Amino acid sequence: MATINCDMGEGFGLYHLGDDAALMPLISVANVACGFHASDFNHMRRTVQLAKQHGVNVGAHPSLPDLQGFGRREMKISRQELANCLIYQIGALTGFLKAEGVELHHIKPHGSLYGMAARQEEMAHAICDVADIFQVPLFGMVGTLHEKIYPARGHRFVPEYYADLEYNDDGGLIITREHPPVDAARAAARCVRAVQEGMTETVGGKHIRVGSDTICIHSDTPNAVEVTAAVRSALSAL
Repeated sequence: MATINCDMGEGFGLYHLGDDAALMPLISVANVACGFHASDFNHMRRTVQLAKQHGVNVGAHPSLPDLQGFGRREMKISRQELANCLIYQIGALTGFLKAEGVELHHIKPHGSLYGMAARQEEMAHAICDVADIFQVPLFGMVGTLHEKIYPARGHRFVPEYYADLEYNDDGGLIITREHPPVDAARAAARCVRAVQEGMTETVGGKHIRVGSDTICIHSDTPNAVEVTAAVRSALSAL
């Protein structure tokens, strides 16, 4: 069965975003925010502890330095500066992992950085430069530079499918600053098709190739728990 991964640990200070406690028992992989789009030292440690409690693998979910924009705004940044930015964030998370006796499972860039690495070679290589250090797999999308550059650099590429986002006709994700609720049954059916056929339907009615080794759900989707439960049930029945 494809794993279910979730972007989480995205509170900050006194603010909480998403129901991580309810989501964690339903998933197998947590992508933990590393402080630059969300999270802080307290949220990071609590999320790692919660993942350990439920036997969930923990990956780093680093971002461009854009706390105000939740990492969803692009910026101009050099390959070396980006690599340093990511080492800083992942290094912080690995400290908390070590404190709990947990190994880093993977790296999955967040938001605009994820999209930039899909299209810009220097950004994809910067992520690989960091993966050279931490020696863990990289999550990404098929049909992009993720699929081309990550394996070429010797890193395991884990192709994912997004349960709660729509795809455009070019195969890209349609990302908004805020996620509206999604139809859980439709999301589950789309995931089943992605796993069985490696295909999905775009907003324009095209049918495109997608990855499905792991299914992503965002913790800030308003009905994320409902969607995750539906996807988990559907995949378990395959």
